[in-house]
Amino acid sequence: MVYKTHGNLGTILRTIDSVGLSQIILSQTTADAYNPKVVRSTMGAIFRVNVIVSRDIVKTLKELKKHKFKILATSLETENNIYDIDYHKKVLVIGNEANGISQEVLALADETAKIPMLRKNRKFKCFRCN
Repeated sequence: MVYKTHGNLGTILRTIDSVGLSQIILSQTTADAYNPKVVRSTMGAIFRVNVIVSRDIVKTLKELKKHKFKILATSLETENNIYDIDYHKKVLVIGNEANGISQEVLALADETAKIPMLRKNRKFKCFRCN
């Protein structure tokens, strides 16, 4: 996953921790997860989430598929909802609001789902895969 904004990466790490997930895979070109701004914005979650940095996110996702993980990519072009997904043996890929997920990563997806906005704010700032 690629995200260059430190505060947003911290929020993502905090969210991962809050829902009980234990790790995140970041692209090598993302913001540094251990940057002081990121660490501060995680509110301690950085110490409970295993951060893995991938040099080649496509290769990493292909390797995960070899180990029977399914790739779930977020997309606006689906009726599936992320709240209705069984996440057992799944990797969730979330694109950023400006660029979304690259076509190369999207092609690896076994399934797509959207993140419905329950309020007027229709944007969900996140990271994207190259």
